Amino acid sequence: MSAPPPVILASKSQSRAALLAAAGVPFTIAGAGVDEHAAKLSLLGEGATPREVADALAELKAVKVSRGRPDALVIGADQTLDLGGVLYDKAESVDEARLRLMDFRGRTHKLHAAVVVAQGGQPIWRDLPAASLTMRPFSDDFLDAYLAEHGQEILSSVGCYQLEAGGMQLFSDIKGDYHTILGLPLLGLLDLLRRYGVLAI
Repeated sequence: MSAPPPVILASKSQSRAALLAAAGVPFTIAGAGVDEHAAKLSLLGEGATPREVADALAELKAVKVSRGRPDALVIGADQTLDLGGVLYDKAESVDEARLRLMDFRGRTHKLHAAVVVAQGGQPIWRDLPAASLTMRPFSDDFLDAYLAEHGQEILSSVGCYQLEAGGMQLFSDIKGDYHTILGLPLLGLLDLLRRYGVLAI
């Protein structure tokens, strides 16, 4: 019986690596070296939706690393935030985060999480789930306290929140898989890895 293919995560995201490790997946990391900002601008210029941007960036990362390691199963992932069809990038300052959260409160946004697996330089599998998150109409006083407590750490998330670290208090309703919200949908991916013998059936 041949050995299962190696698994490579085409990302330097610590959170995605932590999710894979916690799920018991053996893998190594290889940064894709993709200029995501330029690729995103190009895609948006062509009229791509936030969902399509996430899918294209995940594929770009997976395929780029896969060309150098055609034997491996290479996982590329990306996530976009969509409010009314508008794609948001990460806030660059706490002041910008404040304005964003004021805009988001009382409204529902979507998180599109794309995961693409490539082998031999070609995509062989993908999953593109979305989660819908509704922020409650929190007070300015609550917002001030939230920003004072969490500060710079929220800038690592495009939505300016981390559900596992106080961000849950911002919401009145959440529909979607937890791992989708964290940026790496796992159930379908784990099933694929079992089919390739990486994980036990």
